[in-house]
Amino acid sequence: MNKAILSRSMCAALGVTGAVVLAGCGSAADANAVEYAQVTQVKPITRTTSTPRQECKNVEVEHRSAPKDKHEIVGTAIGAIVGGVAGNQVGGGNGKKLATVAGAVAGGYAGKKIEEAHQQPQISTSVEQHCTTVADKHTEVVAYDVTYNYNGTSHHARMQHKPGDRIQIKQGVVVVDGGGAAD
Repeated sequence: MNKAILSRSMCAALGVTGAVVLAGCGSAADANAVEYAQVTQVKPITRTTSTPRQECKNVEVEHRSAPKDKHEIVGTAIGAIVGGVAGNQVGGGNGKKLATVAGAVAGGYAGKKIEEAHQQPQISTSVEQHCTTVADKHTEVVAYDVTYNYNGTSHHARMQHKPGDRIQIKQGVVVVDGGGAAD
């Protein structure tokens, strides 16, 4: 019997029993036969990129300037003069001198406290732009790790495009779309 006829007969018999023949059966046309494998899992492979950018906002800022007479010298001096004059009006002799000094000291202290209470710091506001650098993150799918079942065995392939429920097998090898090799 002819070897080609015998080979086709064996392949046909195996095909009837449900076995899948990967290689060695049939003619050259069978070598180009297309089969399909069942996809069991698809995992996307992602890449995250970060793009920095400036984020700015206008903020109202208060500026405080110190009072012109921050040591309250004017108030102290006026208080001391007024207190000294008032103390000089009391008593006579050495008592008058003592009252003048005490009045000057008390008036100076009182004048300092009065000016301190009335002095307000100069407050001005302005709008300033405050900027910070923030990162915009972008995640994209770059490939897919595909697990598929072919001829009762689990296999893996990396593909650029997401497959459907099944993938094409040609001569026992996954027809990949350029995204990587199959095992």
